[in-house]
Amino acid sequence: MSFLQDKQIRRFVIFMISFGVMTLCAGLLFTVSLSNAPKSIYVSHDEAVASSLLQQGIPKEVIADALLNTEADREGRKLVAALGLGMQSANDSLPLLGDFRKSVIKNTSVSLVLLLIILYVGTFIFFWHRKRLYLQAEKVIENYINGDFSWHLPHNSEGAVFRMFASVEQLATMLQAKSDTEHKTKEFLKSTISDISHQLKTPLAAITMYQEIIADEPDNEEAVRKFSGKIGMSLKRMEDLIQSMLKITRLDTESIVFEKNEYNVSELISRSISELTDRAGKEQKQIIIEGNPEQLVICDLEWTSEAVGNLVKNALDHTKPGDTIRISWEQTPAILRLFICDTGAGIAPEDIHHIFKRFYRSKHSLDTQGIGLGLPLAKSIIEGQGGLLSVQSKLNEGTIFTISLLTES
Repeated sequence: MSFLQDKQIRRFVIFMISFGVMTLCAGLLFTVSLSNAPKSIYVSHDEAVASSLLQQGIPKEVIADALLNTEADREGRKLVAALGLGMQSANDSLPLLGDFRKSVIKNTSVSLVLLLIILYVGTFIFFWHRKRLYLQAEKVIENYINGDFSWHLPHNSEGAVFRMFASVEQLATMLQAKSDTEHKTKEFLKSTISDISHQLKTPLAAITMYQEIIADEPDNEEAVRKFSGKIGMSLKRMEDLIQSMLKITRLDTESIVFEKNEYNVSELISRSISELTDRAGKEQKQIIIEGNPEQLVICDLEWTSEAVGNLVKNALDHTKPGDTIRISWEQTPAILRLFICDTGAGIAPEDIHHIFKRFYRSKHSLDTQGIGLGLPLAKSIIEGQGGLLSVQSKLNEGTIFTISLLTES
């Protein structure tokens, strides 16, 4: 009887049971009244007959014998019939019986009307409350349809209707989450397109200018060679920008599934700096690696090596000839911490909380290389694998980036 969990239905059932008990009691009282009625009529009739005979001077003994007589003969029947008081007589011709009949009809009618009024009022109240509940739900659902999820369906009771309301609320929550996700996705795409457009303006303008210079001096081999090289650098910058943005976008939309396996840290470091050692040598900077080469770490080798490579590249961008970049690691029972330390320019206090924002460039490093996506990409890669990337730095003293990754699954 799960329907009784509904408070309104439970109250209506209680009302119907109470109404049934009340009707039964009224019926019993009516039955008792009817069972006592013949005796009352019989006694009243005998009293009237005895009174009339006494007034006519009939002896009491004769009246008593007549009243106690239970057998009727033929002559008595004829007399009663002749007086119009027999079985074939109309009820109205029998005074006491007529009054009793009128009383019964009146009382029965009044009782039935009262019971029907109680039944109709109770039923009306139940359906009125039910209609109010449905109208309230209809209004809330209409708001859901219009995208307004600030309203809520009644859910402070039990029963089938309220379970249905709870399901609708759950569906509305899912729709709201989907709507919010779609809105965030649109805003993200809008922001991404705006960022790419803004960042491409400079290299495109440079390429256009270089092309015009080459077109104006086609016979000047030195100018052609010089500005062709500049065009190549601008194109490389554009390619790096687009590739980085595509990677960050894929990470933000969770369309990348990291394939994590167990690797030696030395293998991860070797893969990360394989293309950076030559640059470090040309710039007279030293990359030092310290740590147990057999130490294991669980990660996606390709993506994590790109993140580490971006951090080392950032260190190369912000160090001067003769500076050192040190890569080391240490192990705790469940975490491997990888440190990329440099003795470069460091990060100003006002910039430390912004360095992981896309395209952020500090006023202290406007003349350095980079497009401002290496650190955000590294952070997205590390955090996408359940790791943590943090930074510590002092201006003109150097910077330490710390990558924390699990050593066991």
